[in-house]
Amino acid sequence: MKHDTSPSALPYGPFLGGLGVLAVLVFGASLLIGPVSISPLEGWQALGGDDTNLLTLVLQEIRFPRAILGAAVGAILGLSGAVLQGLLRNPLADPGLLGISASASLGAVIALYSGLAALHIFALPVAALTTATLAVSLIILLVGRSFDILTIILAGVALTSLAGALTSLALNLSSDPFAALEIVFWMMGSLTDRSMDHVFLSLPFIMAGGVLLFATARALDALSLGHDVATSLGINLKRTRTLAIFGTAIGVGAATAVSGAIGFVGLVVPHVLRPLVGNRPSHLLPASALGGAIFLMTTDILVRVILPGKDLKLGVMTAMVGAPFFLWLLYSLKRRAV
Repeated sequence: MKHDTSPSALPYGPFLGGLGVLAVLVFGASLLIGPVSISPLEGWQALGGDDTNLLTLVLQEIRFPRAILGAAVGAILGLSGAVLQGLLRNPLADPGLLGISASASLGAVIALYSGLAALHIFALPVAALTTATLAVSLIILLVGRSFDILTIILAGVALTSLAGALTSLALNLSSDPFAALEIVFWMMGSLTDRSMDHVFLSLPFIMAGGVLLFATARALDALSLGHDVATSLGINLKRTRTLAIFGTAIGVGAATAVSGAIGFVGLVVPHVLRPLVGNRPSHLLPASALGGAIFLMTTDILVRVILPGKDLKLGVMTAMVGAPFFLWLLYSLKRRAV
């Protein structure tokens, strides 16, 4: 199976290895950089140190789970964006297109609004995962056996609108201003105050979603040659669609459950990396996962050092980076169409 190679594409193996090394370096920086700076030597000693030491507590209980979640959430958002753009053959596709993020956010809002979130640490993420699962089940039901791309997109748009309306209704009806403020802050997206409990809850689902998404690689290569060609090559399009949708639901639903709504990662990262890895979707998937992890961990470092006393939200920062890129992308697509 042959694919066109972008003139600007780099040697794939070394480039992917470089992304892996960069991801490790940024992960280390995420452990060391913050309101309290830690030297590499102090960080290494604190990781295996006595938990009565203040520096060890900061590193093990605050920054380590935050760095893990930053890497995992960024990876699944970048990966799912690359898969959906390949599956739907839509350069503007991202995880939010299927309504998964909005549905997971709705579950979290319900937990906050009803007071369930105050009863147990897992109540909020479990509620978010539940509504994300219900959303994807509804998409599969609406789409049925058809592979119609327009139907999938319209189903996602409808779910996003419904979830957004119900979220706004919860804010409108909330009689507790503190609960309403907590809902608004959660919807901005953040990794602040996350613990290893959140890591243990979300990471298995994120990894499971990632496995399902990576399983679509060969089919996406075939789909890049056209729907009819993919069918003639024996690609099961229904299976590919199911893997992509459920993988996105499980992975992104779990990510949203612990981080809140974080946008633009799945849109920006694949577009930045595609010219560098060529036009083969299976090459873009691992690159987008690593790129998403690097992007989100770097952005999380920025929110700690920019206005540290104001608790700048991670979702706000990713939107500040992603929105201008989105406008530039629309402008580029318009110029190509002329």
